Formats: sequence, C-alpha cells, structure tokens
Amino acid sequence: MNKTILILILLFASAQVFSQFSFGPKVGYSTSRLSTDIEDIKESIKHNFQAGAFLRFGKKLYFQPEIYYATGGGTLEFKSSGLKETIKLQSIGVPVLIGYKLLNVKVFNFRIFAGPAANFIVNKSTDIDGFFDEDNFKDISWGIDIGTGLDLFILTLDFRYEFGLNNIYIPTTGEDNAKMNSNLFIISLGFKLL
Repeated sequence: MNKTILILILLFASAQVFSQFSFGPKVGYSTSRLSTDIEDIKESIKHNFQAGAFLRFGKKLYFQPEIYYATGGGTLEFKSSGLKETIKLQSIGVPVLIGYKLLNVKVFNFRIFAGPAANFIVNKSTDIDGFFDEDNFKDISWGIDIGTGLDLFILTLDFRYEFGLNNIYIPTTGEDNAKMNSNLFIISLGFKLL
C-alpha cells in the first residue's frame, strides 16, 4: 500500500514538473564594454550577437539555465596618443537564472530574473600588436545577470545586464594592479518549442 502511494506521488510530481517545462532556441544582440581602471584609457562599446538555447522549469517561480555562443570585447582608446585598440572575445556563455513571473496569464507573462553567468572564452584577438596581448586574457569571465522578460504565446523576449565580476586581463609588465572586466547589455528573442 505504501509503495503504491509513493509511486502515485512520484508520478504526480513528475507530471507537474514536465507540464511546466519549456525549451527552445534564442538569438540576441548585445553591447559589450571592457571596463578598466587604467587612467589613460577611454572605453567604448562593441556591438555583438549571440545564439543558443534555453530551458525553463517551473510555473510562477522558475529556473532557467542557458547556453549560447557569443561575441564580445570592446574598444579601448589611449587618451595620450589617440590610438584605439579593438579587443574581440568569442565565448560560450552559461547563465543560470532564477526568475519570478509577476504577471502570469495563459498567453502572456511578465518576468524578472537574476543569476550567475560563466563565459568560457574560446577565442581572443586584438587588432594592434604590442599593447594588449591576447595571451594575457583569462579563459573565463564571471558575471551576474539581472533582467526582465516578456512571454507572448511561443515568443520569449529578455532584456538583461551582465555585471562583470572578475579581472579578465593580467598584464605581464606595466600596470600590475590594473583591472579589466567585461560588462554586457543583452536583448534576446527565444522561441518555445515545448
């Protein structure tokens, strides 16, 4: 009798979980900026794209891991010389978000979310030799994402900001205490396949 009740409870719980499950592809536009505390440098944004997929579990409170390929980086201008250097970073992003649906009706919902993000940098390049060496960029950038989203039928639209948490550039010489992190603003559109 106890085994039958336990099996029925597990079947009911798994049905509830899978009935609140969705996944699908996402594409997005982002702006990135490499922020540094080097006084002689002025930072500018770089326009980028991303493509990947998301999973979402839950009803009002939800859990949403994602994986995507993204371009990033930024443009740094030396104020003293006027010389500009563009740094390009390509990465695999893995944010893990927890969200809450503030308004949740059948065809529309409005959400807020936040969570950590790991960006595994798979390619680094600079357009000027001798200033920032791509070998001195770390292989991972950590961040915190916060944002809001809208769902309409099968479409899911997210607006988020990612605050860079770690120093991603370690110079071999010069300003050893200089810090550089990557900050992003992302707009993405997803399609729920389930």
